[in-house]
Amino acid sequence: MSRLGVAALAILVAVGALALAGPFLWTIPPEATDPAHGLAGLSAAHPLGTDELGRDVLSRLLHGSRVTLLVGVAAMLAALIIGVVVGAIAGYSGGWLDAVLMRFTDAMLAVPAFFFILVVITVSGTGLATLVLVIGGLSWMPVARVVYGETLRWKTAEFVIAATSLGVPARRLLASHILPQAIPSLVVSATLGVAFAILTESALSYLGLGVQPPIPSWGNMLQRAQQYVFTAPALAIYPGLAITVVVLAFNFLGDGLRDALDPRRRR
Repeated sequence: MSRLGVAALAILVAVGALALAGPFLWTIPPEATDPAHGLAGLSAAHPLGTDELGRDVLSRLLHGSRVTLLVGVAAMLAALIIGVVVGAIAGYSGGWLDAVLMRFTDAMLAVPAFFFILVVITVSGTGLATLVLVIGGLSWMPVARVVYGETLRWKTAEFVIAATSLGVPARRLLASHILPQAIPSLVVSATLGVAFAILTESALSYLGLGVQPPIPSWGNMLQRAQQYVFTAPALAIYPGLAITVVVLAFNFLGDGLRDALDPRRRR
């Protein structure tokens, strides 16, 4: 893997470690308010200062990282599951089932995903589970197309034909012989899917349709900070920088994994 990919992986490991261990090391509750010390600057008690309600910014960033990463990873897993099932069934079955499933996938790709998510969230309500299901349920199409292509490619391979002639059931054939060949492509899709899910969750929370206060997330921290962008710009810089770094790290990791897992790109 390239140096940039390794650096991105190191950043993501560090962010994940902070998300897991940070709230145990920095024990100030993220919802604890202290209006008398609102918008305070950097100090020993509050290394990143406080927001307008006197809440510790470092604590909210650490707890918010848990929420943001949880939504991103869980939504990616939901998209992977749906995409793998749809792509594998369409590619292996062929015929009318292939046509119906892939035309449905094409139709979903033609719909602007973010605006579709906005409509569904507005109708169904907010909440972590809703965010995960909606983002995952409306971002599986690229995964389905990847799996569809890999299934078409490998189902005519000699070892698959030999297994079919021996009477191996279709489910076992897909799970043991065909889908493992798609793992490199799925790994790359997963990293890019997490980045998309994090950006989508942050945008929804910024608009007030995602994670609701007092639960902190990087997106709703940005929403609160917009009122103080000139008087206390650090309130927007910290979560904005965190989102930027994590999303870029996932994208660079995806590029690095693509180069490492694709023999044609190796030098």
